[in-house]
Amino acid sequence: MIIRMKNKIIPIIAIFVLLCSCASKENNKNNFIEGKVEQDQLSVVSKLAGRILDVKVAEGDEINAGDTLIILDIPEVAAKKEQALGALESAEGQYNMAKKGATERQIIQLKAKVAGLKEQMDFAEKSTNRLKNLLADSLIPQQKYDEVYAKYQGARNQYIAAAAELEEASHGTRSEQQQMAKGQKARAIGALNEVGIAEGERFIKAPQKLTVQSISLKQGEMALPGYTLVSGFLPSTTYFRFTIPEKHLSTFKKGETVDVFIPYNNQPMQGTIVWIKPLSAYANITSAYPDFEQGQALYEIKVVPKNIAAAEYLVIKSTVQLQIHKQ
Repeated sequence: MIIRMKNKIIPIIAIFVLLCSCASKENNKNNFIEGKVEQDQLSVVSKLAGRILDVKVAEGDEINAGDTLIILDIPEVAAKKEQALGALESAEGQYNMAKKGATERQIIQLKAKVAGLKEQMDFAEKSTNRLKNLLADSLIPQQKYDEVYAKYQGARNQYIAAAAELEEASHGTRSEQQQMAKGQKARAIGALNEVGIAEGERFIKAPQKLTVQSISLKQGEMALPGYTLVSGFLPSTTYFRFTIPEKHLSTFKKGETVDVFIPYNNQPMQGTIVWIKPLSAYANITSAYPDFEQGQALYEIKVVPKNIAAAEYLVIKSTVQLQIHKQ
């Protein structure tokens, strides 16, 4: 009889202890809200099309700003660089020629040409004056005088043109031509700088400190412009995200300091509530066991830790608890 009583008492005690334990857990659960550790994500994309030449990082690596992630092979850049260098050399020659004007030999040739035309003009002028006197005495016909006078005018015009050409050559080309040549040189320099920028785009670098999450392409594969090559998390942007029902909305206020707890490493932290906004989708709920009644609106709370450096190395998507202070 005693043995049977013991066998009956033992299950009853076990059930009572289990109920008390469940009630204790339920009370503890009501004292906090579960959330997740989050970090902003960053996608590094290619600006130009190229083949993956080398991958310098692996998933999980912690990268500093400016570190090379991937090297691309872009053979077109080398060809464009040769074209730009040739265009710059040609433009520099054009500009120097326009700025300097004629060469010394060209000046000598023009001076000799002017001197020869001057002699022809002087001879034609003398002939015209002699025939003019003969014409006045009616010793020659008018036709003869007109022919010599026409030759004089032709020689005179040639001399004036050659003298002007010598003057222009001595003082350089026109300012408009120099300006055009200078513009061509500036354009060639710009094209060369553009090639230099494109050459630098072969090296895909980290814009910020990040932890590599995934690498999309492997060595030898083709990367297209705008395609994500590397994605990762930004450690300096760690924050905590919680989902609360409408009944707890009055418990929290934007800007206040709250206590949070990270269960996996037993680490308490303090943070500041930076936003409270309506939750747009049920799938964004952070807790696996949300405590809300049907018909209640859900809200998302973002908490930024006060000690960012201590929060940088928390495991992403791990559970974090927000303490509820009863009012």
